[in-house]
Amino acid sequence: MTRIGVLALQGAFREHLDTLAAIGVEGVPVRLPEDLENLDGLILPGGESTTMRRLIDRWGLREPILRLARRGAPLFGTCAGMIVLAREIAGGEAPVLPLLDVTVERNAFGRQLDSFEAELAVPVLGNAPVHAVFIRAPIIERSGPEVDVLAKLDDGRIVAVRQGNVIATSFHPELAGETRFHRLVATMAAEHAEPGEGSGRRPHPTRRSRA
Repeated sequence: MTRIGVLALQGAFREHLDTLAAIGVEGVPVRLPEDLENLDGLILPGGESTTMRRLIDRWGLREPILRLARRGAPLFGTCAGMIVLAREIAGGEAPVLPLLDVTVERNAFGRQLDSFEAELAVPVLGNAPVHAVFIRAPIIERSGPEVDVLAKLDDGRIVAVRQGNVIATSFHPELAGETRFHRLVATMAAEHAEPGEGSGRRPHPTRRSRA
């Protein structure tokens, strides 16, 4: 069975574990470096990115996560998880796991009271719209040339991206009962885990679009 870890230091990790269970994938809570052993992928949940940064460093998880990504295992970050994966954070905050060539702005939509929901077109996931829950969400201000834009709001702001084996969303699919992102990650993880596939990276079918 494919085994996908969920960073369980802080934030909404339980919902990701429940979503993985619902699609028949073994979810593994990750709190220590040894929890990353024999995983086929990793999800970084929403929460508070500053706290996540501190706990990642406290428990020595930064380099083991980077090694997992370098081996080609898929990583999926939602909300704060997207901030953690960004190469650049607006305002000059140092990056944590700079795997995505994007610039993100924290709390781009305001306070918790300004949370909202939206229906998004995500062609790589099929024709049906994705119901997205935005809670103190970040936004992507800039995306690099190797970044595929997966979804935008009606005003053109980017809210979902993919670069190689790394996917990130500004929103919480796991809070909306949306499983297609997790299924995509599980498919990538299964391909990575197949023997004889080298690094596990394969060309993906996403049609590239730019901001």
